[in-house]
Amino acid sequence: MNRSKIHSKRFTIIILACLLAIAISACSASQPESSNTPAQPVEMTRVVVRRVTQEVTQVVTRIVEVPVTVTPAPTQAPTSTPDPSVTRTAELPQATLPEYTDCLYGPGSFYTYKTSFPAGQVVEVVGRSQDGAWINIEAVHGWNSCWIQAAQAQLQSSRLEDLPVVTTMLPRSEYEFGSPSPAARRDGDEVTVSWEAVYMSRDEIQGYLIDAQVCQGGQYIHLPVFVPMTFDQNVGTISVKITDEAGCTEPSTGHIVSLGKRGFAEWEKIFWPPR
Repeated sequence: MNRSKIHSKRFTIIILACLLAIAISACSASQPESSNTPAQPVEMTRVVVRRVTQEVTQVVTRIVEVPVTVTPAPTQAPTSTPDPSVTRTAELPQATLPEYTDCLYGPGSFYTYKTSFPAGQVVEVVGRSQDGAWINIEAVHGWNSCWIQAAQAQLQSSRLEDLPVVTTMLPRSEYEFGSPSPAARRDGDEVTVSWEAVYMSRDEIQGYLIDAQVCQGGQYIHLPVFVPMTFDQNVGTISVKITDEAGCTEPSTGHIVSLGKRGFAEWEKIFWPPR
């Protein structure tokens, strides 16, 4: 019986040894599969990609931010100062004003008052209106010209017909009114200019001015048309008829502006119908 126990222990030991050998062999066989797992290399690849992208971006940024060297331009030569001893080579003709005279912004009694000259004042004559009824004058060696009727002055060394035809700018109004949007239609030699009334206050309104270049009697003439207006009249549609005949090579044109007692709005173009 003791002998059978001994054999039984030996058998048990052999079985355990075999099981241990099998377990060791299985562990050895599974080790290569663990080394082929892609998780570790894939994570490393992602890290490398991020680093490469960051480095490229930094390089591009550095290139963009490189300052550009600009070669300075040559120093500009100093401008010459006019010689105060030099006088005008051609003096303007002069005129005497026998009476106290109001001088206006334009060649018409409807233009805004600008200044006045006392009786006996000597002035320089810059030019005349196209019809010769008004002259543009200024103080001797002055610059701020205005208009008076030609009959109010006595020319000293020139004739009225020898004066150049000149035009001047109107003063802009600082008040809140604009100019109308005109329309024009033709019926033969007659052009009708129409517009909707523009609001102007009772103490400011003066009217409207049409400045036209038209053909009359075979000549291309400058034709200012003043449309006086009161506060109560300045409503609805306003129309003016102007004669514009055939026989001139130049096209006719026109502009309109609102007039206040202390200034003018901005000129608006009239799309003039062709002859």
